Amino acid sequence: MKVIMDVCVIPMGVGVSVSAYVVECHKILKEAGLRTQLHAYGTNVEGDWDEVMAAVKTCHEKVHAMGAPRITTTLKLGTRTDRSQTMEDKVSSVLNKMA
Repeated sequence: MKVIMDVCVIPMGVGVSVSAYVVECHKILKEAGLRTQLHAYGTNVEGDWDEVMAAVKTCHEKVHAMGAPRITTTLKLGTRTDRSQTMEDKVSSVLNKMA
């Protein structure tokens, strides 16, 4: 099953800046062959359900290995069975209605 997810992995106990952790998670998502769109407070991810979930798990493992004693992650996700839809399709639909 295909999923579009918004994920935000937040390492805790590592100080104020978390960009190094974001970089590592983004690498993991890309290496997994997933489509991504980085934004100011997370990353949109598109791909097969099992592959996306496995990549999020790998992100957690990597962030812990980098020294974060605690992680909190927010996920928003959606699936469709009626038709295929990409992240770009969703954004375009809204932008077209705004025009």
